[in-house]
Amino acid sequence: MLHALTRTGRRRALQGGAAGAAVLGLLLWWVLPLGEPSPSGSLTFSTGVPSGVYQRYGERLEAVLAKDMPRASIRLQTSEGSQQNIERVATGKADFTIATTDALATYLRDGKPGADRLRGCVRLYDDYVQLVVARDSDIRQVSDLAGKRVGVGQKGSGVRLVADRLMTAAGLDPAHDITPDPAGIDTMPKRLENGLLDAFFWSGGLPTIAVQELADRFAIRLVPLEQPLIAQLQAAGGPTRYYRSAVMPADAYRHVQGGQAVPTVAVANVLVTTDRMDAAMTEAFTRTVIDSRDSIGREVHAAQLVDLRTAIYTDPLPLHDGAKRYYRSVKP
Repeated sequence: MLHALTRTGRRRALQGGAAGAAVLGLLLWWVLPLGEPSPSGSLTFSTGVPSGVYQRYGERLEAVLAKDMPRASIRLQTSEGSQQNIERVATGKADFTIATTDALATYLRDGKPGADRLRGCVRLYDDYVQLVVARDSDIRQVSDLAGKRVGVGQKGSGVRLVADRLMTAAGLDPAHDITPDPAGIDTMPKRLENGLLDAFFWSGGLPTIAVQELADRFAIRLVPLEQPLIAQLQAAGGPTRYYRSAVMPADAYRHVQGGQAVPTVAVANVLVTTDRMDAAMTEAFTRTVIDSRDSIGREVHAAQLVDLRTAIYTDPLPLHDGAKRYYRSVKP
């Protein structure tokens, strides 16, 4: 009898233990849900010139990515701008970058190395073309740049593309009708202030800190880029279709514009990678970019303009499969 009871007790104990284990398993599943591990690996993110919006955005994004993807190592690499950024990613020298849509369309049109492998992740914010002169300058329109010393951006920058195209649309030969200075936004403001430049072009998010800091110490003016000039610019076709008419709001540079909006040209930026990049890594990277909009936007105003409703439109690039996975996951 005692032997039978012992067997019964053992059986009940085993049953009770199994039930307890099942309950514990359910509790662990509820408290610690299973999912894909955080992606791991080393990434290079090509940014832009020091003090430019790409670089400032990249620095803040790097900090957020370190929290969101603790098993991944992110390295920032400064660059001359969009054109160099695209070449780096397309040829495997970098993994992610930011570039303007006109520069992307130009790279694709020219069939440069790796062009067919480029993929988009997020449509970000817009760049605004800013033609900056001293307040007392006699330059009132782009055609007035004839014979002047003009900062046109570095060879690998996006601003170089749009500056040359705007001057051509205004009837100027960028190579012969001006004295071009291939400086970046890190040096152009000081060169204008010191009288070494008569004007400089910049294309970036608003406000660009380097322009704002120049305005705080030196009287400047923004030259309007009017609709007839923009229509002439767009008439060239091809990549110029990515330019559109826009206005810099009156408060973009409060002490420069005198309460007036300034007509200009805008072009969108895209977060770029290639089809070589792992889908899980791209999905996680895309998620962080969208989720960090407000936190980064408190320091880099342009980041506030990232919008989930338009982020998916990365033309002229197809969406990366990892980015598609992210957008499907947040689709209502």
